[in-house]
Amino acid sequence: MMPLDIAVCGCGPGGLAAALFLHRAGHRVRLIERFETPKPVGSGLLLQPTGLAVLACLGLGPSIIARGQRIARLLGRSEPSQRIALDVRYEALGNGSFGLAVHRSALFHVLHDAVAGAGIVIETGQNIAALERLTGERLSVVTTGGRAIGPFDLVVDALGSRSPLVAGAFGEGLHRPLPYGALWATLPWPGNSVFDAEALEQRYQRASVMVGVLPVGCPAPGEAPRTCLFWSLKSADYAAWRDRGLERWKQEVAAVWPATRVLLDALHDPDQLALARYGHHTLRRPFAGRLAVIGDAAHATSPQLGQGANMALLDALALSTALERSATIEAALAAYARLRRRHVRLYQAMSALFTPFYQSDSRLLPVLRDTLFTIASAMPGTPRLLASLVAGHWGRPLAGIDAAPAPARIDLRA
Repeated sequence: MMPLDIAVCGCGPGGLAAALFLHRAGHRVRLIERFETPKPVGSGLLLQPTGLAVLACLGLGPSIIARGQRIARLLGRSEPSQRIALDVRYEALGNGSFGLAVHRSALFHVLHDAVAGAGIVIETGQNIAALERLTGERLSVVTTGGRAIGPFDLVVDALGSRSPLVAGAFGEGLHRPLPYGALWATLPWPGNSVFDAEALEQRYQRASVMVGVLPVGCPAPGEAPRTCLFWSLKSADYAAWRDRGLERWKQEVAAVWPATRVLLDALHDPDQLALARYGHHTLRRPFAGRLAVIGDAAHATSPQLGQGANMALLDALALSTALERSATIEAALAAYARLRRRHVRLYQAMSALFTPFYQSDSRLLPVLRDTLFTIASAMPGTPRLLASLVAGHWGRPLAGIDAAPAPARIDLRA
């Protein structure tokens, strides 16, 4: 295929990675972003071995590992019984795998610096509203102010779960908000910590109360280590949470997990906590015409399996691979959908299945969760199965994708 004019809409992890892959493949890429200055949105996230493999394909593995915190275990306990409700150890995979917890700003800057270094043009301050079809199947991107940017042979939608381009191409009402979201705060990592520096730790009361601690390393070189504190909260209850006052909430958190007091003491203003709202949708086909959809715009879900950013990175790699191997744009988009179909549908289904066990008003499901986990954890093979699920291996997402040069490739297909 001849080099294409491609617009990538959105400067999240998926959009930045897609721009890098497509630029390196020889295409003329332009990033379009609504912020005047591109910036990360959100708090911490967990990069799985799959996401780390994609970053290795871009040659960015050492940079992100230097800023993150290696995670060896995911551990959750029910309170007050202290029964283990979640226990995943990457060592069960037996191949040196690990998760990497990072602040979103760390991942953003590693990708954004690579984009800037590559000379990829970024159009900032452009709030995207729609696409306009031109002659010869080409497209222009139309902003809310009426400006048309283009023309482009292909537009990549990386605008997130509430993308106006998805709404325009596939119809309104696809995105289903989930009742529960979470409050997130980024705080200094406490010295001589009572928390495990290589674990994502959580405490639950039934499924309606959850508090978690995720060490995320250093957002920028030279900065002190940070950790993220998160608390499950219904999105509809956010205003009432603010009205109750921060001190009352801090007492509630400490009552569930007393060790968090060392973190709660650093919170003095409710604006230190941001509300993350979760939702679910999966596009049956992640393209329409010459619009390719990646990341949360194509498949949004709750973060229970820790796959969001990793799925977006895999989408970016798969789209670039499909374009490289196909003779036409239409064939490439069909190939992209095939490369991602099995993995996306499997993890969307698993996320929808697991979410009510950890975030819901059910009284029965958390009892089943704790009981079934106790039984299953004693069965041979279960630790490896769970580690493989969390690592992102189910569905073999890298099968058929070999875009990295040999020295950078990480084989996760076993």
